[in-house]
Amino acid sequence: MTYFRKVFRRISSRGSRRFLLAVSTVLVLALVLTACEPTAQLPQDTQYFVDDLGRLVTVEETPQRIVSLSPANTEILFALGLGEKVVGVTDWCNYPPEAMDKHKVGGFYPLNLEEIIALEPDLILATDIHRHEGIPALEDMGFTVFAIAPQTLDEVMASILKAGQVMGEEQEALQLISEMESEIQNIEETLSDVEERPRVLYITWHDPVWTVGSNTWIDDLITIAGGENVFSQYFQSGAMVEMEWIVALDPEVIITGMWSYDWAINATELVGINATETGRIHLMDDDLVQRFTPRLIQGLEWFAHFIHPAVFDEPDGS
Repeated sequence: MTYFRKVFRRISSRGSRRFLLAVSTVLVLALVLTACEPTAQLPQDTQYFVDDLGRLVTVEETPQRIVSLSPANTEILFALGLGEKVVGVTDWCNYPPEAMDKHKVGGFYPLNLEEIIALEPDLILATDIHRHEGIPALEDMGFTVFAIAPQTLDEVMASILKAGQVMGEEQEALQLISEMESEIQNIEETLSDVEERPRVLYITWHDPVWTVGSNTWIDDLITIAGGENVFSQYFQSGAMVEMEWIVALDPEVIITGMWSYDWAINATELVGINATETGRIHLMDDDLVQRFTPRLIQGLEWFAHFIHPAVFDEPDGS
């Protein structure tokens, strides 16, 4: 129970019911199952974990050969100091630079099962996209698969903790979470006197236009950065939206990634809205805000600068 008390102390004043629930669920299930299972029939290091898809995963020993099936999973593994144990990554895993030297198992969907099998991993980190086909196929072949699939910023931190538990790096995970919470608190304090909350549109794709609603970490980033996500009250998760909706909601700030930035600054459909007229259409590094990793805090710093440039300076390393 010691490390759970540490978790509770590290959670910021804004709190996280989802985070506490996720941690409590893992603890309760682990204790119940350990009590019910005859220990003599199990390897000494066997542990039980509940992944982000609600699946009970049995890990019989600390993983030594890990295959990551998403760029975000790869970033988390390296952030936990486990780069040497990573034996396979996807073609899209480009951070940190060391990840690009790892053996490639193809795209993260559909899976190249032959490449994965050849690496003989004792743990495979999957995500939500693998829920229906990839995970069942891998488990049918006897592989241990753990899914990381958070939705909100608090769930991202809960997922980092669970990943650290599975890998035997709980303290490193707690340290990462503490650092993330500390940076969030610093940004909140910097923006504490700001009264205006500009209307913000984040564009994930433009043909057609896709954005995010509530119950997403990007919505959380916008809120913490002192803005108001224009679609937060209309839907959860990601969704396709009509141009008429965007015009009617008249965002004051538009943030988009490299794939849609040129379209956004040249789109005749956006002429006349506040963000276009004031030149507040900003280019964002997709990887900083579309991957559920500790680098979301860097994305948050950029959001704060884009939304409140007079208060929050441009982040270092620009």
